[in-house]
Amino acid sequence: MSSSYSEALAASSGHLEVSVVVPAKDEAENLPILLDEIRDALEGRTFEVLVIDDGSSDGTDEVLKAYAADNPWLRPFRHRTACGQSCAVRTGVQNARGDVVATIDGDGENNPAYIPQLLDALSAGGPSVALAAGQRLGRKASLAKRYASKFANKVRGAILKDNTRDSGCGLKALRREIFLQLPYFDSWHRFLPALVIREGFGVVHVDVLDRQRRHGTSKYGIFDRALIGILDLVGVWWLRRRRKKIPTVSALTE
Repeated sequence: MSSSYSEALAASSGHLEVSVVVPAKDEAENLPILLDEIRDALEGRTFEVLVIDDGSSDGTDEVLKAYAADNPWLRPFRHRTACGQSCAVRTGVQNARGDVVATIDGDGENNPAYIPQLLDALSAGGPSVALAAGQRLGRKASLAKRYASKFANKVRGAILKDNTRDSGCGLKALRREIFLQLPYFDSWHRFLPALVIREGFGVVHVDVLDRQRRHGTSKYGIFDRALIGILDLVGVWWLRRRRKKIPTVSALTE
């Protein structure tokens, strides 16, 4: 643990500003590099990083245990079998201890340097804003994946009216107490702006540059974003339609 991190944690009496949740499947080669980048990006802040190994078979669990031995801010978890990216994110959120949960994909395509910008944008928005969402520029994915994502985002935006150009970007920062209120389903992480708006909170956006992964190939494919995504889209539309009023609550006694 670096001295600057230890000093910041001591000064805050153990209070954590942010928990970074990283869903990962078979990313043993990418994770040490990514974790170093997250540490550097959050220098001077109080944080923890929760990596959820989603049923990997490439030794990701051993890499995480070795890294955590020298870096106490890392808290690794493991799914015995692969449960999907949304489930991995949910496991991280449920175990997080920070006021804000930042999410980032484990493949290295998201640059952790943008996490402070997301945190600052969320803070600047005030309590009425619950989510700061990254929107990718210069996508480095395959042509098929880019077209599928572009089509899905257009359809989603037209139906849900969530004013978000790219809801599939893994870089997000969300107030944990609101995160825990959101209805869960597989692929839920792709609809966070619409679900946050459903709870009566605002969403702000930060443009982020995409980059190439260093090692391996994507483990979460196009299929789960297309045909299955259509059913999820209908479900989220229904959820928003069924939320007619958002109460304003005040305590009668202190």
